[in-house]
Amino acid sequence: MFDKLMAAQGKAEEIKKRLDTISVFGEVEGGAIKVTATANKAITAIAISDEFYEQSDKEELEELLQAAVNKALAQADQVSAVEMQAATKDMLGGLGGLFGQ
Repeated sequence: MFDKLMAAQGKAEEIKKRLDTISVFGEVEGGAIKVTATANKAITAIAISDEFYEQSDKEELEELLQAAVNKALAQADQVSAVEMQAATKDMLGGLGGLFGQ
């Protein structure tokens, strides 16, 4: 039983490491602002086109940057949920023997 729980914990760590290697993106205004994050919700890059930066005001830039970040984080949530769902299914299948299934 302990071995199976340790295996489940190891699997969770493996998933976390894998999520760190998956990039997700959020962009607005046709790519004028692009945000890159990991599936673990760590922002890794923000790019703002020079043209857009020169033409926008502070409020517009802040609002659109927030929207791009939220899009990237929403995509991270989706990827993470899919990965966790698959892992949970694997772990529950492996733990079934603990409960006589």
